[in-house]
Amino acid sequence: MKGVPYWRIRSLIESALAEDIGSGDITTSSIFPEPVKAEGRIRAKEECIVAGAEIAREVFFTIDHAPALDVTAIADGSRVKPGDTILFISGDGRTILKGERVALNFLQRLSGIATLTSKYLEMIDGFDVKILDTRKTTPGLRDIEKGAIRIGGGYNHRFSLSQAVLIKDNHIILAGGISEAIARVKKRITHHLNLEVEVSNPAEAEEAFHAGADMLLLDNMDIESIREVVKTINRRIPIEVSGGVDLLRVREIAGAGVDYISIGALTHSARAVDMSMDIVPSGGQG
Repeated sequence: MKGVPYWRIRSLIESALAEDIGSGDITTSSIFPEPVKAEGRIRAKEECIVAGAEIAREVFFTIDHAPALDVTAIADGSRVKPGDTILFISGDGRTILKGERVALNFLQRLSGIATLTSKYLEMIDGFDVKILDTRKTTPGLRDIEKGAIRIGGGYNHRFSLSQAVLIKDNHIILAGGISEAIARVKKRITHHLNLEVEVSNPAEAEEAFHAGADMLLLDNMDIESIREVVKTINRRIPIEVSGGVDLLRVREIAGAGVDYISIGALTHSARAVDMSMDIVPSGGQG
């Protein structure tokens, strides 16, 4: 997956395989104590944007380094229809059986994220606004889930708390106010980091702007309030909208003139795409 180091992908695969196989696949080893030639195909059962194909391919090579193993996968970002082949593998059937579930889990999860992201992009077609992800990711899988966002056409917000300053409502409550929170950040961080402030109404947005915010995050605002803030700020700093964004509402928000729309549902609520693997003896119908 572009943008994710190979060692990181390999580490995730090894962890997933250890979880799934445990001390050994007792069913497969009992039925097939010796190698058995086989072919397998992972097929889409619905239209989707493929993400994680390279990871799925690597699953089988992690299990089996035999020269006879052959695995080909379509490119991430491909749009497929029901029945289309996403991955083809030939080699020892035991390898295919051991890697089937892990490969499908990665593919279905990541393709679901990419596909949902692409649907949001379709809804805002024609508007100059970017769709962003959030940190609402599966623990331990953030880098590949954010990779799936990129494959779907979206953009990544910060990967960790160390990458940008984002003053949120709880920071503001503990600091005693928006202006005070911004002043404390500016006092302690002298090098340039983007300073974004979460606000919940137009008055807070204006306070944050005058206190020195570099960017505003309008959280759970109604459309009229969003339009009011956009008019007041008048493109002087970027505006991001988050909270309560769905496929029905995203186009109206984009039309209000904001710069970014961040959507936690892209990762925390993406439905896994329906796929399956068929395995046959070598020489059979694939």
